[in-house]
Amino acid sequence: MIASVNSYALDGLQGYPVCIEVDTQKGIASFDIVGLASGAVKEARNRVRAAVKNSFFEFSPRRTTVNLAPADIKKQGSSFDFPIAVGFLLSTEQISPERVKDFVMIGELSLDGTLRHVNGVLPILISAVQEGYKKFIIPAADAEEAAYVQNAEVYCAKNLSEACAFLGGMKEIAPVKHKIYAAASAKEKYGVDMKYVKGQLPAKRALEIAVAGGHNIIMCGPAGAGKTMLAKCIPTIMPDMSFEEALETTKIHSVAGILDPEEGMITSRPFRTPHHTATLASLIGGGQKSTCGEVSLAHNGVLFLDEMPEYDKRTLETLRQPLEDGVVTVTRVARSIEYPARFMLVAGMNPCPCGNYGSGNPERVCKCTDLERRRYIGRISGPLLDRIDIFVNVDMVKYSELRSDEEGEGSDIVRARVSKARGIQRMRYKDEGIHTNAEMLNVHIEKYCKLASDSEALLKHAFESNKLSARGVGRILKVARTIADLRGSEGISFNDLAEAIQYKTTELNRHA
Repeated sequence: MIASVNSYALDGLQGYPVCIEVDTQKGIASFDIVGLASGAVKEARNRVRAAVKNSFFEFSPRRTTVNLAPADIKKQGSSFDFPIAVGFLLSTEQISPERVKDFVMIGELSLDGTLRHVNGVLPILISAVQEGYKKFIIPAADAEEAAYVQNAEVYCAKNLSEACAFLGGMKEIAPVKHKIYAAASAKEKYGVDMKYVKGQLPAKRALEIAVAGGHNIIMCGPAGAGKTMLAKCIPTIMPDMSFEEALETTKIHSVAGILDPEEGMITSRPFRTPHHTATLASLIGGGQKSTCGEVSLAHNGVLFLDEMPEYDKRTLETLRQPLEDGVVTVTRVARSIEYPARFMLVAGMNPCPCGNYGSGNPERVCKCTDLERRRYIGRISGPLLDRIDIFVNVDMVKYSELRSDEEGEGSDIVRARVSKARGIQRMRYKDEGIHTNAEMLNVHIEKYCKLASDSEALLKHAFESNKLSARGVGRILKVARTIADLRGSEGISFNDLAEAIQYKTTELNRHA
């Protein structure tokens, strides 16, 4: 008898339906899985055999063939275990077929029949709902993740026996209760705060501007100046994620298998800090399974590269395309997958190899030559630096500032200003297909970054004296637009432009 069960698989972040056909016949005992199945999928025959037996069903020797359609797409992972087992029980007439056709099923089976967590439940359910599927049976471990999917009836089973009893009408399982995102996001807490950062007023100002406009930023300063602490405070001043942003981010983390099953939704901006030994595939994505990399895991959040010159130069160069386009395309011989990668790049670096240049400490004197310093900064290519909007020097904190009882502005105060500026941009670009000033194209710059005659003369002087590129001029105008938004001004003033030029014409940028 041939049985058919609905399931779903992932290709990148997009799901596609998989029809699992199971045929059992008399003959020499075998269990074959066809349909371009990977090794993990083929191993399902052993897990299914043990799970069926240990769930008190019959698994008598017979010739069994499982087909995963469409057969021309590579099937990977262990999420087909559960539907294959159900298909086998249907084919051997051990359960009734009436309700099975209404459900999409995914789940890995343990040897005792327990349904285990699978990666990518959220994007699978969203894709299936968009295709018209309404009812699902998934592992109980994935209930929190499924609770945020609208317009779906999701039932969670603990094991194969419980799922089959539900399908046979012998047991009721309550559908997963839908959750409201606002309630979850309100619980978010941060372990750091801007008010604990002593001094560093220029750096704090630069970070506020960077976050307000979504601009990329590099902080350069001696070791111990506080670059890492400043970077860790950035998520605390970023606006709360909208439900759409949270959903996008959660889909990526779900596919990557790093989503907290107890939370079910990413409610805070990602802050990813890959080590400087990170490989190209781990940073950008790729590998045998075409998985997403750190730039995608940082989507809607921050990618922090500490000691940027220490990263492999070839790896750093691959950042140029996602910084421009906001997406990463992982291409292999048989497939091409696109992952979103709209992140804020934040980098920290020392001004020289020894890290003491500009420390102001007589016991930490820099012994690097000018040539060594230029070579060190030169590890970051000019084209990559040209894609950075803001450069800021971070000096050592004075003892009087470090031990002062005076408390600086808290993250909540700064976040309020940033959120107001982001709100202005959201309204301005509501019909433009972009969200922040950093995303502006030339057509938007022409429209929203008009300058008075004195400001135009200042920009021309900066262009000629600093040998700026056309892209560099555009980025100055984007930052100036953000500074004006923080003031709540419709026009870009002379001072707004002057401050923006200052962030693009630092010693670091000139030496690169």
